[in-house]
Formats: sequence, C-alpha cells, structure tokens
Amino acid sequence: MPKKELITKLAKLAVKVGANVQKDQIVVIRTSTETKELAREVAEQAYLAGARRVHVQWSDEFISRQSLLHASLEELTQVPNYLVDQYQYYVDQGACFISISSPIPGLNKDVDPMKSQKSGIAMQKAVSFFREFLMGNKSQWTIISEPNPIWAKQVFPELDEDAAVEALWQAILNASRVTENNDPIKEWKEHNARLLAHNTILNEYNFKHLHFKNSLGTDLIVELVKDHVWAGGGEVALNGAYFNPNIPTEENFTMPYKWGTRGKVVATKPLNYQGKLIDKFWLEFKDGKVVDYDAEVEKDALTNLLETDEGSKYIGEIALISHDSPISNTNILFLNTLFDENASCHMALGRAYPMNIKNGVNLDIPTLEKSGYNNSMVHSDFMFGSSDMEITGLTQDGKEVKVFEKGNFVI
Repeated sequence: MPKKELITKLAKLAVKVGANVQKDQIVVIRTSTETKELAREVAEQAYLAGARRVHVQWSDEFISRQSLLHASLEELTQVPNYLVDQYQYYVDQGACFISISSPIPGLNKDVDPMKSQKSGIAMQKAVSFFREFLMGNKSQWTIISEPNPIWAKQVFPELDEDAAVEALWQAILNASRVTENNDPIKEWKEHNARLLAHNTILNEYNFKHLHFKNSLGTDLIVELVKDHVWAGGGEVALNGAYFNPNIPTEENFTMPYKWGTRGKVVATKPLNYQGKLIDKFWLEFKDGKVVDYDAEVEKDALTNLLETDEGSKYIGEIALISHDSPISNTNILFLNTLFDENASCHMALGRAYPMNIKNGVNLDIPTLEKSGYNNSMVHSDFMFGSSDMEITGLTQDGKEVKVFEKGNFVI
C-alpha cells in the first residue's frame, strides 16, 4: 500500500475533479471487494465535499464467477425488481457515480461464454434507462483504479506479489497525476486545458472521414457523423457540473457515422471482456458493420461481444492518442481498458456518446439514430494504435490533411 497521503490524494481527486460532487448530492460508489481501502477514503472525501448521502454498491468477481459456473441460465437472466428500483432511485435523485476498477483479467476463461452474454444482456435491458442516464451525461460520473494481487502479478510477472502490487500502485498513481509533492487538482486543470485545445483544432477541421493505416495490416476509413464534436478531458453534465469521466485520460474522441466505416483494423493490445482476454484479433468492416473477424485467443468471447445486439457490430467511438504519450511511454500493458485505451488510438464497438454530436445530450435516441448514432447495450473499447500509425483526414471540401505521422499528432 502506498502512503495514506497518496490514497487520500487519489480519493480527493476522484471526488473533486472526477465526479465533482456537488453539495447535498447523493454519491454512489460502484466497486469490488478488492478496493475497500480506497472505497472508504472516497466515501469520506465525498462527505467532506458536501455529499448528502454516500451509497456503496459492492461486487465480488469470484462470487460472480461462481454464479456463472453453477446457477442456471434461466436464473442468471432474471433481474430482481429491487435492483431495477435501486437504479431508478439513483436516477430520480440525480446521483453522481464514482467507480473503482480492480479487474482480475482472465478469471472467467473457463466460464460458458453464453452465460456471461445472456446474463449481461438481461441486466442491460432491465436498466437501460440507467445507461442512457450516464452516457447522456445527465449527471457526473468517473472511474479510478486500485490494484489487487492477481491483477498486479499479471502486469508484473517478474516481481513477487507484494512488489507487484506496489509497482502497479505506483503506475496507477503516476498515470493519474498523483505524486507526493504535487497538487493533482491543479495538474488536472492544466491537463484538461491541453486536451480542450486539441479538441478545438480537430473541431475546426470538421473532417468528413479519417483514414488509418499501419504496417500491421490496419487500413481503415472511418466516416464521422455530420455535426460531430471532438471531446476529451472534462465534460459538462446537464446539471452544469464540470467533471472528468476517466482518471486517467489522454484521448480526443468523437462519433463515427454508423454506416461509414470500411476496411480492416488490427488490434494492438488484448481486450479484457467479461473476464476473458481476447488477443491477437482483427475486424473487417463494410458499410459500418463487422463482416469478418478472427482472434487467436478467446474468439468465442469476441463472437459474443459482436452478437450482443444489432449495434454491437458497429462502432460508436473513435479516439486519437499519440503513441508518444505518458501512459504509452511506460511500456506497461495494464490489462485494463481504462489505462490501455489511453496509451493507444482506439475505437469502441457499440453505443456512441450523445455528447459527440451537436446538441446530442438534448435529443432522444430515435432522433440521434437518424443522424447516424449507433445504439447498443455495449460500449467496448479496443486498441489499435501503433508507433507507425498514419492518419489522414479528409475535409468537407475534399482536402487531405495529415493528422498523425509515425504514431503521433502533427496538427
């Protein structure tokens, strides 16, 4: 465990900068039993920031695994009314959400993927209103991380368990801009300003499409939705609070046109999906839809992801991150999308963010869909950036602009 002062700094960052908890607001901490120390500190900091009440939703990946192994599919697809009512209460109260991630990659490698898929779909359908509440930025939300021994040993297999946990703690704190001698809140204000400046440049170009190409086999054109908006860093919730959804973050991202992606993309990092590590995979798109794919590791899990619903075969996000960036330069494979996606250009299969189209947060789903918004029960990011990635943007009047050279921004 790092010094208590660093844990407090990270918790305060999550409360003040991540969720930006407002006075008398309800705060929901969504976490696992692996993160009790950080969860307790986040709860205290939330109360100190003026929270009216802090609720904690605990989970345990080992118990979840036991349920998937032993419970019937019929039982797993039943969602009790009290769970739906709980989420509805949080939405009605305008609660903000702080999630603490501590994954155990590969834990479900021997679990029937159909059980994972069907139980996940049942829950998503039952609380679809909650997904729209969060992804539509109706209130603030953020996610931070805490190590656990199993995860740490997978990231640092050469170290003993205690040393691996300490090393992963250090990597998480550094990526989150939390050190013994700094002011993380001040650093995040400066970091948000840099990301906002890049958003402004990209929005001014108003590209029609982006063409991605590298030596690994990626040759992909991603058309962008009309009136798209580049975002990254802080965002504004409908209640007016400025918040940071992801700690850490290095990305500038926007909304693809649902039917406008074509070509092949090759993943450059594993994807941890429902406790399974999908690795060495590629996807081929035509008219926005995945028409062919393969994976050397956990192909069945990739199949289940793609077959979740109609929208899971299309993309809802495209994000740009220079290869020469803080998290990428650590050369650490975190096996956690929150970190790995911020080391590499990535895209998301599934649902788009309404905020990535002008006035999108004020539009209903059917109206958004008419503009090329992809709707889905999933939003699963995977990484495809590389040190030799070349990106060319096509402007609305047909001019080509070099956006990336040798893996990095040049605009």
